[in-house]
Amino acid sequence: MAATVKYDQVEVGQEIPAVDYTVRRVNLVMYAGASGDFNQIHWNERFAKMVGLPDVIAHGMFTMAQAGRFVTDWAGDPGAVVDFGVRFSSMVVVPDDDEGATISVSGKVEEKLEGRKVIIALTARSGDARVLSKARAVVQLV
Repeated sequence: MAATVKYDQVEVGQEIPAVDYTVRRVNLVMYAGASGDFNQIHWNERFAKMVGLPDVIAHGMFTMAQAGRFVTDWAGDPGAVVDFGVRFSSMVVVPDDDEGATISVSGKVEEKLEGRKVIIALTARSGDARVLSKARAVVQLV
């Protein structure tokens, strides 16, 4: 599989429209099973509040994975991402209701590199909070 985005068709400053990812408690339980991270702050509301959190929060790596999914969906090939990193800046609070929380991820082409690579600067928000900072991906395009 190769990236479907063409290097010659992207420009520095080009915006990649936001995509919203819904997060419900069941997603956190499934992620805990897949990752082995069963910390109670990610599924037990009583425990999360007891340790001073506003409610259950999403795993940081789950949040990061949504930003990664955004990039791979845009590029058209998970293998096109050659570098990816973020810093966690806020929590994704996930209420126990039918709506859950939303992680909104958008991007911008920050730089074009040699070898048909681009740097994508990512913005990830949940509610009014920016949940990832210094989020960047280097993507190999065709």
